[in-house]
Amino acid sequence: MRHRKAGFKLKRNVSQRRALLRGLVTSVIEEERITTTVPKAKATRPLVEKMITLAKKDTPHTRSQAAAFLIRPAAVEKLFDKLGPRFNQRPGGYTRIVKLGARKGDGAETAKLELVGSELVKRAAERAVRREEKLKQLRENQGEGNEPGSDETK
Repeated sequence: MRHRKAGFKLKRNVSQRRALLRGLVTSVIEEERITTTVPKAKATRPLVEKMITLAKKDTPHTRSQAAAFLIRPAAVEKLFDKLGPRFNQRPGGYTRIVKLGARKGDGAETAKLELVGSELVKRAAERAVRREEKLKQLRENQGEGNEPGSDETK
């Protein structure tokens, strides 16, 4: 019986499971969204929430706790410099799991684990890139003497 035995085993021993979850949490913090299986996403979610809660405090002790768990130092910097202030007013629920369907190879149920609000950040970045491209194109057209709307092709 599994009475009072909390947590996900994920068919791995302790060291393999810990390494897997550390890698997944680091990837979620760096990329802001990952695609994985549903049980792995459900096992990763509380750990990501704990890391963001640590980042909201931003003390040397919480930084060392996060650095001890996360794999890459760049993830620790992003966690405390960007994600902590971004979720500072939010009391919890920093992540979302969206089920995607069965994986083609083995039929495993997949899900997307993402940070709440990351779609807004991504859209804003895409808009900025498109705006820069339009401005660059306008500058090139004005440099050639071809203004938009003028009829110089006779």
